[in-house]
Amino acid sequence: MFGLKESEIATLITAVSVEGGGDLDRVSIENRFARATWSGLAEPGDRLAGRAIQQLGAARALSAVVEHWNTERFAAELSADGDPVAGDDMRQAIDRWMPRLKSDTALIALRQAARFGARLLIPDDELWPERLNDLDWHAPSALWVRGTDAALAGIVDGIALVGARAATGYGEHITMEASAGLVDRGYTIVSGAAYGIDGMAHRAALASHGLTVAFLAGGVDRFYPSGHDSLLTRIVENGAVISELPCGSPPTKWRFLQRNRLIAAASLATIVLEAGWRSGSLNTAGHAAALGRPLGAVPGPVTSAASAGCHRLIRDYDAVCVTNPDQMAELAPLVEREIDVSEIDSELRISSATPGSEVSAENVDTVGARSPETTRLIDALSARSARTADDIAARSGLAITAVRAHLGLLELDGRVTETGRGWKRVAVAKPETSRVFRSPSTDSE
Repeated sequence: MFGLKESEIATLITAVSVEGGGDLDRVSIENRFARATWSGLAEPGDRLAGRAIQQLGAARALSAVVEHWNTERFAAELSADGDPVAGDDMRQAIDRWMPRLKSDTALIALRQAARFGARLLIPDDELWPERLNDLDWHAPSALWVRGTDAALAGIVDGIALVGARAATGYGEHITMEASAGLVDRGYTIVSGAAYGIDGMAHRAALASHGLTVAFLAGGVDRFYPSGHDSLLTRIVENGAVISELPCGSPPTKWRFLQRNRLIAAASLATIVLEAGWRSGSLNTAGHAAALGRPLGAVPGPVTSAASAGCHRLIRDYDAVCVTNPDQMAELAPLVEREIDVSEIDSELRISSATPGSEVSAENVDTVGARSPETTRLIDALSARSARTADDIAARSGLAITAVRAHLGLLELDGRVTETGRGWKRVAVAKPETSRVFRSPSTDSE
């Protein structure tokens, strides 16, 4: 099976299957293994990877990579539906995937998942969050889960509470009341387990004996941030911790931004409780609006920089001003959801009809002037140990040619330096705004 021992694959897939794995046939095992492999082969949100999985099937798409299909054949297969794939786009996608195509990578991730009690969830499973399918080609190939089935089933009633890491006492107080109040009304609290607003949302839900789900930007075997290790352990016991990345994957700034799309997509509505002007939580709000999900924002003191992002959403992007759990619940009433999500009162939706008032994941500035490629490249570099271009390509999910080109430009900017052993990131003082959105250092992985 893909050049590996079928018996070993079958044993591991059975061990991590969310359905128990007892009745899985060969085709099902092959499909699950292929999806598990794709979760580490392509970076989160990879459009062509998602398209290949949808159109060819996960197993055939993986076989195409393993068998080294050329660009023309791959592009022709994906263009069969009448929507052509540019040859250059296809070549770049293959170049992104190939550095990670190692025979034992998926097996190691599966062994680690079995060791930590993590399970593999795919779209065929009953507990798969159906709203994630709204992401279409950007949907995750699989989810890695630690937690209870009740929490996974409860995502259908999920509402996202997000906000700044550098939360104030005001923000934490509002979050505590919002989370507890929404749990009392039957909602599942969805967030990202970060410091500040996210952590308070999870803690309040647990204290109210409700369900809560945390989406991580790295593998579910390595909790991040480390300061929330005990909190995430409690969530595993009473809720669910989910990631689209296989066990062993480190969190990076790019993966945090992509993780936000899952929080927005899985939830009925998204509430931003406290956020600075360039807070990472505005990225989640952008994804929610792009998906047509209701979006709310809690106002704060007009003199507070910590609430400037919420005021920005209300003033410029038509977010609904909400101040208590009742108003938050009005964004996505559970009764209306059971009838048809698309029939939620249009007055509570984000308007996209007014030019210049649209909010999306792309036009909310959360990472300064960096391009996505630069962000991924910087995340893959270390300030202490030199790394080769091939290693950087595998870590960043970028094509080796793109890595070499970007490294040259970054060297001219003085942001990286080349040594006899490889490339290193140049340590620079972080700007004040970096406190809003921290990127974990890969050196500590």
